[in-house]
Amino acid sequence: MLPRRLTQLTALAVTGLFATGCTLVGGGDGDESQATTVTLATHDSFAAPQRVLDDFESRSGIRIKVLNQGDAGELANKLVLTKANPVADVAYGVDSTFASRTLDEGVFAPYTAQAASQGPQRYALDGSGGGSGGDRLTAVDVGDVCVNIDTEWFASHDIPEPRTFADLARPRYSKLLVTPSPATSSPGLAFLLATIADRGEDGWRDYWRQLEKGGVQVVSGWTEAYSQEFSGSSGNGPRPIVVSYASSPAAEIGEDGTPRTKALLDTCYRQVEYAGVLAGTDRSEEARKVVDFLLSPEFQRTVAENMYVYPARSGIELPDSWQQAAPLPDDPAQLPADEVSAGREQWIKQWRTLHEG
Repeated sequence: MLPRRLTQLTALAVTGLFATGCTLVGGGDGDESQATTVTLATHDSFAAPQRVLDDFESRSGIRIKVLNQGDAGELANKLVLTKANPVADVAYGVDSTFASRTLDEGVFAPYTAQAASQGPQRYALDGSGGGSGGDRLTAVDVGDVCVNIDTEWFASHDIPEPRTFADLARPRYSKLLVTPSPATSSPGLAFLLATIADRGEDGWRDYWRQLEKGGVQVVSGWTEAYSQEFSGSSGNGPRPIVVSYASSPAAEIGEDGTPRTKALLDTCYRQVEYAGVLAGTDRSEEARKVVDFLLSPEFQRTVAENMYVYPARSGIELPDSWQQAAPLPDDPAQLPADEVSAGREQWIKQWRTLHEG
């Protein structure tokens, strides 16, 4: 993910396929007049090879019209605000930090993807694949949010690399951490939830007071944090610790084949992205086929290289660089969806008081 993840910089630069707003994808040599257009609302990081989209249209007779809606949080908000008159037929990119809000608001219609049992069910919001979440949203990818470090910076400054949340609050790491804001950014919110999971309801505010005292830098979004302030990215910023994704180091491999950055796997929070059919669409049958397409092996094989996330479907081979630089965390933190739904707004409000006070 997602904004949201390394893909806002990398995927768009690599593919050059999608611009903000509406983009028609698919439609190679076929007769466009015979195709049914299905609008897909998604985040700005959506990217896929044109050949895969063309093949889907050829097989299904469905053209996908991409409607970019900002990052994952902005996408969720737009879907809620327009639920009475949906802006699209299907949506992809609502993540686990915001999904409960869309479910509470009745944004999605019931539908379980054909491939749900092939791996995505592991990430069902209710943990079983059924019930109020699993029968409306199907996991498409996983993009765990983790603290990343610039390993070359620490080696050159002869400072031990941090490993844990506790390390980040130590004086030796003062003014080294930059994070997106949990109030305006999906990975920023995931980092806040990770600290709540780690320290508990009684301890997370004290932990953030320590971070504030230590000079943590908070910026509006992931792009600014990673590509401008982080020393290990293309922006060569001043800070060697950043909140990003477990997959980010796969994009930071040097010419010698050695990763220049590393994700701290003890700081990760599980972030899953979902797809679902929007309630109120008059193209529900076609929208279901688009959801099935997002879970197909053809599409799932593209998500790592094009969107820097892990496929939700089992048995999908990852690029070689991911085996070395971007292993999927074994035990990331994760709060129950109903707990996030109940506490999210209050936690953000409390965080604002700590940060701004």
